Amino acid sequence: MNESGRVEAFSDGVFAIAITLLILEIKVPEVGEHGGLWHALGEQWPSYAAYVVSFLVIGIMWINHHQVFSYVARVDRTLMFLNLLLLMVVAAIPWPTAMVAEYLREGGPSHVAAAVYSLVMVAMALAFQAVWWHLTRTGRLLDSRVDLEGARRTRVRFALGSLAYPAAVALSFVSAPLTLAAHGLLAIYYGFNQVPVPVRTPDDAGSAEEGA
Repeated sequence: MNESGRVEAFSDGVFAIAITLLILEIKVPEVGEHGGLWHALGEQWPSYAAYVVSFLVIGIMWINHHQVFSYVARVDRTLMFLNLLLLMVVAAIPWPTAMVAEYLREGGPSHVAAAVYSLVMVAMALAFQAVWWHLTRTGRLLDSRVDLEGARRTRVRFALGSLAYPAAVALSFVSAPLTLAAHGLLAIYYGFNQVPVPVRTPDDAGSAEEGA
């Protein structure tokens, strides 16, 4: 296994643990005096909503991370640290998820919980953007399939996408449920409209070889 493969394998492990921890925050409900188990299960809807959204967030981040690293031929110390920063944020996601599930219906505390959740998402977006900017800065870590100039042009789209997460922080103080829904929609958006890694066409590769 090459260096890039080792980094991706380690990252996959962190993603797997983080996404598994989410379900552990959903507790078996206790049957109360005024309702049966179905009622108790229904009362836990904030936990289900937070679980689904965070599962989508981590899962789609894993897919996009895998897509990027499939074009990484080698790694350097800076990339390893930036990737470690990204994984630190991903590993933390179960914590604000549990907070949102606990306080989603609690008025004032729900806004704080949603804001903390959104700030974690801001940190994750910035960390992933930093990984991409470092990879495209010189292109020396990417393999020969990548169109470096095309990859650099995607930086703007990465930056514009990151603006949606600070907006979610502001929305947190309007409505916590709407904020959670917004994060779910953002995750789906990045799942179906992810920024592809530009690759060279056969003609581009041929021209590059002739120029060499």
